[in-house]
Amino acid sequence: MADKAAAQEFDILILGGGSGGYAAALRSVELGFSVGLIEKGKLGGTCLHNGCIPTKALLHSAEIAENAKTASKYGINATFDSIDMTAVNSYKDNIIAGKFRGLQGLIKSKGITVIEGEGKLTSEKTIEVNGETYTGKNIILATGSYSRSLPGLEIGGKVITSDQALKMDTVPKSAVILGGGVIGVEFASVWNSFGVDVTIVEGLPSLVPNEDAAIIKQLERAYKKRGIKFSTGIFFDNVQQNDDGVVVTLADGKKFEADLLLVAVGRGPVTANLGYEEAGLTMDRGFVITNERLHTGVGNVYAVGDIVPGLQLAHRGFQQGIFVAEEIAGLKPVVVDDANIPKVTYCEPEIASVGLTEAKAKDKLGAENVEIQEYNLAGNGKTSILGSSGLIKMVREKDGPIVGVHMIGARIGEQIGEAQLIVNWEAYPEDIASLIHAHPTQNEALGEAAMALAGKPLHG
Repeated sequence: MADKAAAQEFDILILGGGSGGYAAALRSVELGFSVGLIEKGKLGGTCLHNGCIPTKALLHSAEIAENAKTASKYGINATFDSIDMTAVNSYKDNIIAGKFRGLQGLIKSKGITVIEGEGKLTSEKTIEVNGETYTGKNIILATGSYSRSLPGLEIGGKVITSDQALKMDTVPKSAVILGGGVIGVEFASVWNSFGVDVTIVEGLPSLVPNEDAAIIKQLERAYKKRGIKFSTGIFFDNVQQNDDGVVVTLADGKKFEADLLLVAVGRGPVTANLGYEEAGLTMDRGFVITNERLHTGVGNVYAVGDIVPGLQLAHRGFQQGIFVAEEIAGLKPVVVDDANIPKVTYCEPEIASVGLTEAKAKDKLGAENVEIQEYNLAGNGKTSILGSSGLIKMVREKDGPIVGVHMIGARIGEQIGEAQLIVNWEAYPEDIASLIHAHPTQNEALGEAAMALAGKPLHG
């Protein structure tokens, strides 16, 4: 019995093996802690199995489809015939399987104890799994999120979420997408490339409403050019299913007919019936409330990732997991600040941003204290080679650092690395203007925008 008890006691016990949970586990063992990692499904969580990775695989298949359609423009004789979803899914699933095997091997090699089953917090030091009680001197909650719906809107039949959309073995002829945020515009991009007649319904005034106004304008223009239809500013009312598909009705009575309705209205925290309230944690609409150091205020219990209010991004959860491990170790790590977390939306054209939008900068700093610079990617050689267009926008505090970078264009997400360094290191335009950016790359457009903002535009 003593040996069994010892095997169920850990320095750090983690509930959830997604991005936040496994990052916390890996960093914890590096710091010399014994770790128990509880997961009811597969290690890697939503990001690996039902989110980031499979979605981006579909987007790459969509990019290949577009390349085939436009090959003659680049002197290549090729034709686009059809989409083979069996082959697309095989490609997607093979990527997931390879990453999953790699993660399993890494976790095992680090000596992390994986506990399979659904866990429930039973005290500030214990979690019950399959009738067994496991103890942690410290507990990290990382139970992730699920695809939400709207009140009264049931998922089933021809009304689906991204979970079902990622596993479809056929391509619909038409689809209505409820929600014009990240998930909605990414699936719209994929399905349009696959030949689907797509309509996005967004109740707020624009697509991707959290992005800068200049980026929104560019995306909506690009989607109109691609033939992706969208209705904004009018909320969803109801959907009816019939033998032919669905009929979606908006609050103003306008109707849309399609083969299916994809509900993409965001993700909710997985916290129900897990013992959080009973253990004394403060909850708000299902989210776990923590202080800035991700402590719940109960014992040595921390929370990370999508269950903590804020941006629901895999890399945020990943960084928070590392942060908490280092916090427990007494290393006093820098707080993970949502304001300067980079974001990428992998539609076509891609969107990438970090820091304050122009509107938020004016609200925070005052309109008179904000300067902006927009660089049209039509002047960028690599963008022209890619047959694309787009924009890079920098937002600066007057006579101060750059506080926001916002970009849209083909593959522009690859430029977010320098952009997040610019914002997080509070760089001045003059600092960036003096750096050498390789030519021809889209990256040099960041340098050009900074040069213009510094008062010495090269091509302006």
